[in-house]
Amino acid sequence: MSEHLSRRRFLIGACSAALLPMGCTSREDAEAGGHKPHYVMVFDQNKCVGCGECKTACNQANGLPEGQSRLLLEQQSGRVEGKPCPHCGKLKCDCERKFVRVSCQQCKDAPCVTVCPTGAAMRDPATGVVTMDEGKCAGCKYCIGACPYNARFINAATKVADNCDFCLESRLSKGLLPACVESCRHDALVFGDINDPDSYVSKLLAVKDSVRIKPHLGTEPSLRYIPIVKTGV
Repeated sequence: MSEHLSRRRFLIGACSAALLPMGCTSREDAEAGGHKPHYVMVFDQNKCVGCGECKTACNQANGLPEGQSRLLLEQQSGRVEGKPCPHCGKLKCDCERKFVRVSCQQCKDAPCVTVCPTGAAMRDPATGVVTMDEGKCAGCKYCIGACPYNARFINAATKVADNCDFCLESRLSKGLLPACVESCRHDALVFGDINDPDSYVSKLLAVKDSVRIKPHLGTEPSLRYIPIVKTGV
């Protein structure tokens, strides 16, 4: 499926022509209308090729310092030397090209927000996205220590804690998709409001099996993963 068709599919499922391009209202409209979205991101391992364009786009959109990033792609393999691939049963294959997105999980019950003594780690009142109020951050790193996903860091340029906030300020608040989603040419990332039953992401999760990282912790991550589909021998 082409990039243009993919973006069109997202828009059709998420919005009407009266709304902003991203498929949601602005912060002001959301607060006025009482709409409380729950934004989620879906990462499809079956489609990710590990090109890294999502990471590059994120860094550029959010002006991150060189050597730092809000997201990483971790390559994983279930292969054991000399034994058949656990996915396809072959001794030699490309199944080991399995990538996992590592980034802020945008937890509904976010430990980083709970432990922050200054209120710098916060949830945006209109969108519900976990983000940072840079003016309040004391650099104590409590939020970094509390994150069970090791997804937060001190931004070398701003000297305050940082995390993936779905490009809240740089793109989301302007009605744009997160940079990583917009840049993915393989449709490995889907983003939208799961509280909208007509959104594409809601319909996708209704028919696709998805998992969350460390669900036993009760943090209720908003980042969902569609795992690799195993094939027979």
